[in-house]
Amino acid sequence: MLLLGIETSCDDTATAVVRDGRTVLANVSTNQDTFHAKYGGIVPEIASRRHVALLSAAVDDALGRAKLTLADVDGIAVTAGPGLIGSLVVGVAAAKALAFAASKPLYAVNHLHGHIFAAFLDTADEPEYPFLALLVSGGHSQLVDVESPSVMHVIGKTRDDAAGEAFDKTARLFGLPFPGGPALEALAAGGDARAVRFPRYRADPGRLDMSFSGLKTSVRHFLESDCGATPTADIAASFQAALVDVLVDRVDRALTARRYASIVLSGGVAANMVLQAAFAAVAAEHATRAIIPQRRYCTDNAAMIAAAADRRGELSRADALTLTADPNLAFESA
Repeated sequence: MLLLGIETSCDDTATAVVRDGRTVLANVSTNQDTFHAKYGGIVPEIASRRHVALLSAAVDDALGRAKLTLADVDGIAVTAGPGLIGSLVVGVAAAKALAFAASKPLYAVNHLHGHIFAAFLDTADEPEYPFLALLVSGGHSQLVDVESPSVMHVIGKTRDDAAGEAFDKTARLFGLPFPGGPALEALAAGGDARAVRFPRYRADPGRLDMSFSGLKTSVRHFLESDCGATPTADIAASFQAALVDVLVDRVDRALTARRYASIVLSGGVAANMVLQAAFAAVAAEHATRAIIPQRRYCTDNAAMIAAAADRRGELSRADALTLTADPNLAFESA
């Protein structure tokens, strides 16, 4: 089964060709960082217009790298939500046009399901069901109980900012360039994570909620009152340590409450090396396998969208060409 994947939920224009939800024949992604950097964040209108300019070439590029034509693929998988409405509309419209022109089935995919199934791409070390997934990105932070490819439930999520959002906004406090997450991680690499004891949000017993807005505010107040006395790298490292502690604490609670065959870390923030190390450590404590997708499949990409369509059984229920984008698509609705 060969699927062409299209992902335009935010600011990455991504296409891919995937065989059987596992083998990636082509993975194309173009970011828009240079267009958004001067604004310190993503401008939705700019993002959607760049998708319009890039998507057709990205589709041709993916097919070319896979040495295939549109006629060779068995279907087209596209992110239908959640995400920025303007960006989603571009991807969905393109997918519908291609499906109509080539008489191919169309498969709508939830972006967050894609992050879960990124763990199955180009690897022999696939998760075993049931598994626990920690999804951490710029827009989402949640723990997911994955019973099977078609049955999964959110068991914990952030009450306010997502982890990636907290990284980016805190990076702006340091005057770091956009995108802020990787820049802050690089700054923190030379700092002492024990220098500042920033607060950790502790949920009530039995709860898996997360919160990062208070942490971000604490960093801002510290910077205003410290007046440069503490090295910036130490402050960044201390912030990063606090955020990772919250995430890993929730994983630890979930693993204490239930035995999982595997745990998966995915989403853009999964590329953070400190988080990866802590995630692997908590997995070892509970004698379970920690699985982290390859870096190129952690961030938004179209290969994960094709994988999700294949593995979730979407192939048995193609969507109509009246499909519309849904920026608030619920995790358990698709």
